[in-house]
Amino acid sequence: MISIFKKLSSFYNVYVLAILTIGYILGELGHYLIGVTSKQTAIELDYGDHACQQNNTNFQRRELPQQCSTVKDEDSCTALDLNGTAYCEWNYNGLGIEYQILAGPTFILVFTICGVFMGFAADKYNRVKLLTVCTLVFAVAIILQGTVKEYWQLALLRMIMAAGESGCNPLATGIMSDIFPEHKRALVMAIFNWGIYGGYGIAFPVGRYITKLNFFDLGWRICYFGVGILAVIIAVLTGTTLKEPERKAIGDANGQMKNGEKVNLWKVLVNPAMIMLMLAASIRHCGGMTFAYNADLYYNTYFPEVDLGWWLFMVTICIGSVGVVVGGVVSDKIVAKMGVRSRAFVLAISQLIATLPAFGSVYYEPFWAMVTLGSSYFFAEMWFGIVFAIVVEIVPLQVRSSTIGVFLFVMNNIGGNLPILVDPIAKVIGYRGSIMIFYAGLYGTSSILFFITCFLLEGKPSTEEKDKNNTETHTRNLHGHDNSVFAVDETLPHNGRLAVMPQSLQMKNIEKSQPQNGLSARESSRL
Repeated sequence: MISIFKKLSSFYNVYVLAILTIGYILGELGHYLIGVTSKQTAIELDYGDHACQQNNTNFQRRELPQQCSTVKDEDSCTALDLNGTAYCEWNYNGLGIEYQILAGPTFILVFTICGVFMGFAADKYNRVKLLTVCTLVFAVAIILQGTVKEYWQLALLRMIMAAGESGCNPLATGIMSDIFPEHKRALVMAIFNWGIYGGYGIAFPVGRYITKLNFFDLGWRICYFGVGILAVIIAVLTGTTLKEPERKAIGDANGQMKNGEKVNLWKVLVNPAMIMLMLAASIRHCGGMTFAYNADLYYNTYFPEVDLGWWLFMVTICIGSVGVVVGGVVSDKIVAKMGVRSRAFVLAISQLIATLPAFGSVYYEPFWAMVTLGSSYFFAEMWFGIVFAIVVEIVPLQVRSSTIGVFLFVMNNIGGNLPILVDPIAKVIGYRGSIMIFYAGLYGTSSILFFITCFLLEGKPSTEEKDKNNTETHTRNLHGHDNSVFAVDETLPHNGRLAVMPQSLQMKNIEKSQPQNGLSARESSRL
């Protein structure tokens, strides 16, 4: 019996990653469901724009004498017919400024503000307990969204859901950083953060087909009930089966940087490398959010007779998953040879390659749109896990979760709120053109910004640094855990004096530690 428990314990880290990722997927599924169910939700709750829409799938668009979308008034819309059969209806289309506010700002503002506080809390309190409460909060909020009768109720519950989900990333990132070794970091972060795209991809079949099945005559509401109940189960498993990991190499209470100064969150945040990384990530996030909030509505608008729900699911889940894993593995493999700069280089190249097929996904007809979307997704989805691998590698342990909270605040406020401009721009240049600018156009822009970030991060380690790293690796193997990145500054007696131990920051403007009494500062940290 004991041997069985020992074998099972060897899979504990994988189990933790699975629970954290599934919880994140369910949270993001609740987040993105509104983009798929918006038309049905708008009809019941009375919000958004009206439009002339094709309601007869027996006709192909090329057969119609006039496209429904070209008609701008109700009378002309209902008068359109083919051989005496009406094929258009005047109804809510799920779009409009009310939808954009519901999808973006009502969620993002609360999500980002609460995320900062959650980041600070994660540095001080039990992360497993906090994560359990957060998961339970967003789970209950998702369930209650299935009961709403008014638009304002849905908006309020999305805010509460955002408050709960805001803790997922900073809390889970801290937990994973303490139980997984450095050489697996980007891959682990990529798998976890893929939860965003997993939730988004699953939203297509759930929102489309579960709604159509109309279980218990609940329509779109059953989707929210089901997702919320599953999230409650994950909350229970989080609280009962996960344990708070030991924070690696926690030093003195005050915490110090390499030059002996106290760790200062503000100095970390205003570092040029961090500023540029936040800006690049924000622009890339805006491109992703634009497509996430509008994909289902876009393809339903331009190709109403073609059911692309399963296509979007397969592209997002399958191809996106491969891209996430490949990005993490490639980043982890080359970072030892090129330094942390290599991660930003991978980001720049992957987003550049993804840009052109992203344009194709909103330009071509359905078949080639899905082909180019798959090509784009493979490279585009490499980015999220690599970004946060960079963050945890260049930030001191004492402010790691706090920095992630602030990072998410900036990234989500810019990237999550800018898509609200899609609607006014669409009224000027058309919906397709607006999506091209805010989706594919910002992919390309982020590639340039990530490339600039490369020059603000450290490059390939010197030969002397490699020798020190080899010594540290041997020491880590003897002691059984890895503190090379998250080692905090401590003070220990050294020949009657206090020797300051370094923090492994990799930002250029942080001073390099000096040798003390014949030993390098990095070597003394292993004593």
